[in-house]
Amino acid sequence: MVENSSRARDHLANERTFLAWVRTSVAIVVFGFAIGRFAIALRQLARFQGIPARTTGLSVWMGMISIIAGVVMVVAGLSRYRKTRALLEEGKFEPAGFIVDMVTILTVLFGLALAGYLIYVERSLG
Repeated sequence: MVENSSRARDHLANERTFLAWVRTSVAIVVFGFAIGRFAIALRQLARFQGIPARTTGLSVWMGMISIIAGVVMVVAGLSRYRKTRALLEEGKFEPAGFIVDMVTILTVLFGLALAGYLIYVERSLG
């Protein structure tokens, strides 16, 4: 009985972890959509007011990159979930390695790119 409850607990923890990947991925997709949509709305507003848009449109690309990153992240989460499930069944579980490092590095790089872009826009408009 103890082994079955431990096995169930491990599988439920794996499912909770996967759901955390899904929540994070959805947040990143929505964030990317908001970045892209906001940039488009600002450009349309400027055009409506007769003011030429002075930005390069990089916001739309950053939004699309964020959306793609969210999609890739949920696929990576599913892959990790399935791999962990198989390892738990075999009794050979290994903790996450490269994928956690990769997500961290990409998040830092994207955050720095966004910060740099905001500085660029502020200086070019102000």
